[in-house]
Amino acid sequence: MEVFEDKFKDAMKSSVPLLNHITSYIVKRKGKQIRPMFVFLSAKVSGEINDSTHRAAALIELLHTATLVHDDVVDDSNERRGFFSVNALWKNKIAVLIGDFLLSKGLLLSLDNNDFHLLKIVSNAVREMSEGELLQIEKARRLDISEEVYFEIITKKTAALIAACCAAGTASVTNDEKTIALAKEFGILTGIAFQIKDDLFDFGGDDQIGKPTGIDIKEKKMTLPLIYALNNSSWSEKRKIINIIKNHNEESEQVKKVIDFVIAKGGIAYANRIMHDYKQKALAVLEQLASNESRKSLERLLVYAIERKK
Repeated sequence: MEVFEDKFKDAMKSSVPLLNHITSYIVKRKGKQIRPMFVFLSAKVSGEINDSTHRAAALIELLHTATLVHDDVVDDSNERRGFFSVNALWKNKIAVLIGDFLLSKGLLLSLDNNDFHLLKIVSNAVREMSEGELLQIEKARRLDISEEVYFEIITKKTAALIAACCAAGTASVTNDEKTIALAKEFGILTGIAFQIKDDLFDFGGDDQIGKPTGIDIKEKKMTLPLIYALNNSSWSEKRKIINIIKNHNEESEQVKKVIDFVIAKGGIAYANRIMHDYKQKALAVLEQLASNESRKSLERLLVYAIERKK
């Protein structure tokens, strides 16, 4: 990871001082960097980390960071991971251009090194992420998401990128299509479990039921606990809750009513059960890959993804 950090900084360099100033700020406020870990560990399960692996991790991070910068503009968000967002400090026009710059850097990194196979994997993920986001926006207007549509959204929005990490990492060390497909499947299942965990945070999580955030409710996002609760309520209860989400989603007391409703209807317990089902499916896929220390580390990373506290 330390070697990767240096390579990633180099990949973001520009001859324009303002660009270097902003990209330096972005690097300093990086998150847990789980995605590069998935790339490197997936590679080490099936081979030895090489320059192509580092480029795969950099490509993922460049394109992912670009989508985050653009997301903050779309959402008019002033904060990310406890820091001011790029658009909050430098306004929307510069933020959009920074996102475009990062996208182009990722494309050129692959093209300059003939990593067409890696570029195809990651470009498909970015396409799916865009489709998932648009599908969610479309459905949020009507609040009529079924579980089937919910899983389609999170498979595209969240799981596609983690799947790309695992597939790209594996593809950087082997050409075996079956192995790459297994790594991708592991990433999809892990990504779905990861997103359900994020859903649960909105209601406080296992040990924080008294400290929920309600952010998803305020943004009219239909998450798994809420979908389950609505599907297991009477018509009048359903109408009342949907009315709150549509028309009173900025009122703390009303949001708390929705959270209490979801807990009472068993939505939290249900989502937890489904999350652990996906964890077991992911572990079953992982067992079909080579058995070594890196595979054990991937198992631990999966466990961390669903047991993390934030």
